[in-house]
Amino acid sequence: MGVKTVPGADGRTWSVRRNIEWRTPTSGDEFEHDVDGGRGAVLLILSTLALFWAAVIGVLYLGSLVHTPWWMYLAAVLLLLFFPLRWVLRRPWTLVAETPGGYDLPAEHWTGMVRGRSRAIEEMRVVVRSLRTRATPGYADSPLHPVN
Repeated sequence: MGVKTVPGADGRTWSVRRNIEWRTPTSGDEFEHDVDGGRGAVLLILSTLALFWAAVIGVLYLGSLVHTPWWMYLAAVLLLLFFPLRWVLRRPWTLVAETPGGYDLPAEHWTGMVRGRSRAIEEMRVVVRSLRTRATPGYADSPLHPVN
């Protein structure tokens, strides 16, 4: 997004920014992708898919014979848009706070990740407030951690 320049309580100038991540970063403990769901999962997915297509064909075939209220169409559209909209709103955001240092103070680089746009905005406000009052972007439960 944009870079916000913040004067720290100790005299250093910090730049704070947030960026959306379109790919979820992999970590060492989340690398298992070859988990087998078994026959039950395949049967459940195929039966749900068959039921879905039977409903679509039934609506298309019997659509002229049966009156469908407008709110049913609205409910179907909202149901179809729920998961893509949730996916967009729950993307991970990377927060970065960095300073080139000061006269006798070292350079620092802090980074962290949160999920959701509103949480990213709120965390950025907290980081800016913390820099202005305490001269450090981190706090006890902060998602930001120092990077060497």
